Amino acid sequence: MKAEVKAQLIAEGSIDMKSSLLGCTTVPTAGPGAGKIAFFFNSGGHRVRMGINPASPLKGKKEAEELVIMKDGQEIARGIIEDELIHCPNQAYITMCEKCIFDCKFCPVPKLQGKVKTMDEMLAMIEKAHATGRMHAISITSGVEISPEKEVDRAEELIRTLRKRYTVPIGVSVYPTKDSTRRLKDAGADELKYNVETMDRQIFSKVCPGGDLEDVLTGLREGVQIFGRNKVCSNFLIGLGETDESVMNGIEELLSMGVVPILRAASLHPLRQGEVFIERPSAQRLMFLTRFLRKKLDEYGLRADTFKTMCLPCTGCDLNPHSDLE
Repeated sequence: MKAEVKAQLIAEGSIDMKSSLLGCTTVPTAGPGAGKIAFFFNSGGHRVRMGINPASPLKGKKEAEELVIMKDGQEIARGIIEDELIHCPNQAYITMCEKCIFDCKFCPVPKLQGKVKTMDEMLAMIEKAHATGRMHAISITSGVEISPEKEVDRAEELIRTLRKRYTVPIGVSVYPTKDSTRRLKDAGADELKYNVETMDRQIFSKVCPGGDLEDVLTGLREGVQIFGRNKVCSNFLIGLGETDESVMNGIEELLSMGVVPILRAASLHPLRQGEVFIERPSAQRLMFLTRFLRKKLDEYGLRADTFKTMCLPCTGCDLNPHSDLE
């Protein structure tokens, strides 16, 4: 599967196929995709995460052990369905809190108001994943139940406990606080993700009321100082009404700090209908911006293919500029 084909699959985001063909899947509880059934498709070592939608122009069918994806009657990709471990293949990706006091307009989590996992529940989930022999990394993310500070407290406690039990890399993504970066590093985290969501200041103020982009950027700068280069990344949504120029300027700003951006195609969740403008980026736009990101990563001496935890090694939701582009 070439990058251009993967870009088509990401741009569409879903496929028309029988859910009975799926293997072991989980319903995500964090981020814009929360609450939707999806699966991981792997073709030639390139992975993409797809939802199921009977109205999709992409059609899927099984041939022997392979899934064949068709468009307009023509085969565009052939590969396998990968079993998930927790949330993605080969990682125990834990969402500590499925609630959020923030009201980011692209995210269904504040509407879904899911559960808050106990420490014992999370440890049991991770031990079960470890017992499979397929757990290559542990990743931790969270909504915000009461305050960002409380989530950092829980993340720190969880990481300290996990570090005593496991030797695999641990990544963490929470909302930054004044002392979160140092505490998470000292607890034993290897990689850090604070999400900017968008680098367009005007759009951020509209879609992330209650959030503060400058606070996130301050946390990211500190993250690079404490965790090091090629250890800090940030989700960057594409499709909220921003221009390509805005995205490219935002990429430069993050790279100049030593942060690796993850260009994530925005999608409109039914629970957010009418609250936010979202135009899912086309395959052509995704390729253009990812090629620009690849060029700039190389100029800044940063890599998107050396991370061990969270989204960059998974690659299911995004084009990885180093592992997906030739």
